[in-house]
Amino acid sequence: MLTKPSLGQIDHNYLNYQFGDAVQIWLKIQRVVERADFTLGKELREFESRWARYVGTHYAIGVNSGTDALILSLKALNIKGEVLVPAFGFVASAAAVVLAGAQLKFVDVGDDFNIDVDHLESQITPNTEAIMPVHWAGRPCRMSDITKIAYDNSLIVIEDACHAIGARHKEKQCGSFGYSAAFSLHPLKNVNVWGDGGVITTNNYTVASRLLKLRNHGLSDRNTCDHWGHNSRLDTIQAVVANHIFDRLPNIITRRRENANHLDSLLHEVPDIKLPDCHPGMTYYLYSIRAEQRDRLAAHLNDNGVDAKVHYPVPLHLQAAAAKLGHKRGDFPGAEMLCDQTLSLPVHEYVSQMDLERMAKLIHDFYGVQWPFN
Repeated sequence: MLTKPSLGQIDHNYLNYQFGDAVQIWLKIQRVVERADFTLGKELREFESRWARYVGTHYAIGVNSGTDALILSLKALNIKGEVLVPAFGFVASAAAVVLAGAQLKFVDVGDDFNIDVDHLESQITPNTEAIMPVHWAGRPCRMSDITKIAYDNSLIVIEDACHAIGARHKEKQCGSFGYSAAFSLHPLKNVNVWGDGGVITTNNYTVASRLLKLRNHGLSDRNTCDHWGHNSRLDTIQAVVANHIFDRLPNIITRRRENANHLDSLLHEVPDIKLPDCHPGMTYYLYSIRAEQRDRLAAHLNDNGVDAKVHYPVPLHLQAAAAKLGHKRGDFPGAEMLCDQTLSLPVHEYVSQMDLERMAKLIHDFYGVQWPFN
């Protein structure tokens, strides 16, 4: 396995180190090639079984991407009415609703980067069918409150857990609260593959049965098509990679939490930034702060070898794709504030303590705050 040097560029991308032992993966892939078991093969079934046990659901279905996991979940549940989606986040959450043939309705987010539960019920209309909470950066949403609101209003919950592999709310895994949940295995997720991949979890037999068909052209056997479906299978070779990384997941989560907590301790006295509130169930797919003069700080860090990134500068309701909804700036102030202030810093398992201290020192210097850790 490659070892990351202590000095030099501090990147969000660490995949060359993570897959420094790729020879082990190639050996496992060779066995797949020898069996010609490329589609819905043995390693995929093994991965799905492990994933379901880990999340605590009866079923897990491997698919082509986290986006497909959302689209197929909506289709399997036959959602056609309004789906409440937070206005802050990646475009896939909103796109999935539209592509599944449902009606997209944005709601605002709170200071925790997640859907604003305190005002969620006021956004429900007679046309609302589902709530899609997004566990931003691996921070669990308030799922107990969300599921109660859904139950009281006869709504379906579909979790967007694409950021939240291993995250927990009140000792229960994210991805086990809703009728279904979508996970992403895209590179840089806590479990990733060599390209795109996704997983859907559910406890509902009927939903799982429909998903198994929807991901495979709607086929119940080779010659019988029960539904018009998709070609959205997780490849057996990708399942080999996922199984390889899955073995490391506890250590990955532990290291990211340790790094995030250490960075918290180094930055808590800088008045111009707001740290994310500590959550014991968070897994830190991203470590995101709110920063005054965000863009200038990002440039300062990038100029000094730190891969600071903005996730994401444009709120979903102001994207060109959402123009038909007629939203304007000011409609979702929480989302707009986060888009203006959020900055992500690397805290993955290959970031060293020296790296964290260097990042923190650069932030202190930018804001003219004395470095107290000599």
